[in-house]
Amino acid sequence: MSELKRRGALIVVEGLDRAGKSSQCEHLRDFLQESGHSVKYIRFPDRTTSIGKLIDSYLRGQSQLGDHSIHLLFSSNRWEIARSIKDDIANGITVIVDRYSYSGAVYSAAKGNQSLSLEWAWQPEIGLPRPDMCLFLRISPEEAAKRGDFGAERYENGPMQKRVRELFQTLFDLQPSGDIHQVDAGRSFQEVSKKIHDKVADCMARVEAIGPLREFGPITV
Repeated sequence: MSELKRRGALIVVEGLDRAGKSSQCEHLRDFLQESGHSVKYIRFPDRTTSIGKLIDSYLRGQSQLGDHSIHLLFSSNRWEIARSIKDDIANGITVIVDRYSYSGAVYSAAKGNQSLSLEWAWQPEIGLPRPDMCLFLRISPEEAAKRGDFGAERYENGPMQKRVRELFQTLFDLQPSGDIHQVDAGRSFQEVSKKIHDKVADCMARVEAIGPLREFGPITV
């Protein structure tokens, strides 16, 4: 693969609410751009699309939807953007994604609806672009609750966050080896950033060996 043909990397950042995902994603984007890389930063849900506006209304408590319906809207929101992600990666642009399929499946399954299992919730994600690396910012629910604006949206409460944390670990254990990298988000912003930068630099150096962008496969819980 020549340097001109080198593809970008797909980097996903996950974590509990208030773990610092968005701030770290923005910092990573700026760091990579300053280092001469072409970078795009995406946040899910993308609340600017037609589907995203429905999701935004739900998350703000302004509308009510069944658990299955809102889950499929979240997944559809990711599928809306999937083609552009693939095109950007093929054109040498590294794409940083703030929340992705992992969050989508975990938050839905955490609601306790017996007919909406983790395995069911993962089904609509099959075929979406699979990250070259997922960074999970690990923080305790208690520490997250101390951070600003916690509780402003529907899922930000202690019991829900505890269940989400457990399900993240279950889902990560079912992912291909090497996809998930956990980072202690309880450290200082600078320490967390340095750890992220090092891991992402290593991933970007290996995309040639990884080969073409992959897709998510099924899981069995």
